[in-house]
Amino acid sequence: MVEFASGVKGIALNLENENVGIVVFGSDTAIKEGDLVKRTGSIVDVPAGKAMLGRVVDALGVPIDGFGALSDHERSRVEVTAVGIIERYLVPRNPWQTGLK
Repeated sequence: MVEFASGVKGIALNLENENVGIVVFGSDTAIKEGDLVKRTGSIVDVPAGKAMLGRVVDALGVPIDGFGALSDHERSRVEVTAVGIIERYLVPRNPWQTGLK
């Protein structure tokens, strides 16, 4: 994970000799060309588990719904190896109702 001088965080995905492509986790309006960007030394992880049910959070899992901090919760890394096709649970063939038409 990286952090801009403005405090906005992101993840570096595209590393090249002359530039780095970064996915920004927040508003990019405070980011300017030439701003200092530093490594945080941490791997991107987000809250997970039952504490997340019914909550509205930003890209890093910080609550933005006005209901305060998350109660005791697990954390899960964003980038993980996918479960092999044989080990996956079967998905039922029943259609899911989304409320959208």
